[in-house]
Amino acid sequence: MHTVAVLSLKGGVGKTTVVLGLASAALRRGVRTLVVDLDPQCNATTTLEPEDSGATLADVLDDPRRSVLASAIAPSGWGEGVDVLRGSEDAESHNDPDPGLSRLSRLGKVLQKVNEWAADGELPYQLVLLDCPPSLGQLTRSALVAADRAMLVTEPTLYAVAGVQRAFEAVQNERERHNPELQPLGVVVNRVRPRSHEHQFRINELREIFGPLVMPVALPDRLAVQQAQGACMPIHQWGTPGAREVALGFNLLLARVLRASRRRRPTPEEQEYADARGYPAGGST
Repeated sequence: MHTVAVLSLKGGVGKTTVVLGLASAALRRGVRTLVVDLDPQCNATTTLEPEDSGATLADVLDDPRRSVLASAIAPSGWGEGVDVLRGSEDAESHNDPDPGLSRLSRLGKVLQKVNEWAADGELPYQLVLLDCPPSLGQLTRSALVAADRAMLVTEPTLYAVAGVQRAFEAVQNERERHNPELQPLGVVVNRVRPRSHEHQFRINELREIFGPLVMPVALPDRLAVQQAQGACMPIHQWGTPGAREVALGFNLLLARVLRASRRRRPTPEEQEYADARGYPAGGST
């Protein structure tokens, strides 16, 4: 089970869009996936349309017994192969700004129970996507403690670039303090307009800061993304030219996610950038 935390410390950059796009690509490829909706806004849960299962993430964090967890996970409305650990506004009560290690470890223990199901004969999840809120409280930090990899999402704008720098610092802090296996998968640049000089300037700025950690796959700004989400459909099933263009980008991102290994050594170039800037190395190849 490969666990990826998808985060940004600036709201509105398309973090949930990336989670949904990866889930859509995984569905198309036949990769059994669990989406864990940690964001109290619950946008991923809304778009994935799981049945009301009687429990949510907040209930699981309150009471992580297997029976509660089983009730909180439901098949998505997208079809067999993508399940959801349903989000809830009540999850905000678990977003302590200064949690202790016991609280930070809860999510990891929950995911360990999910792994135990596979040992008991349930179909294993090949991929777990943690959709984090755009803040650095208990929910985001617990995702970083539980994850193998962290995927950072940004737009090519001034404030978003500053947000992704703070997010990388958060990854580094949790790696040093609580999860030495955590590695950044890379930076995904979302909502790119190729003809925008400002966007190109910010992308170049990101490459100067993060080097090879900036993924070569940039996601274009297309109305089809909002249309598919509004219809609660996978982007791969929307069928417009814009949707097909974005879907191709998510196919490439998913391929990088699946190739990533938590024990992969960084390339010399990645290590050089990491050492120079104080970030953990580990972008995918």
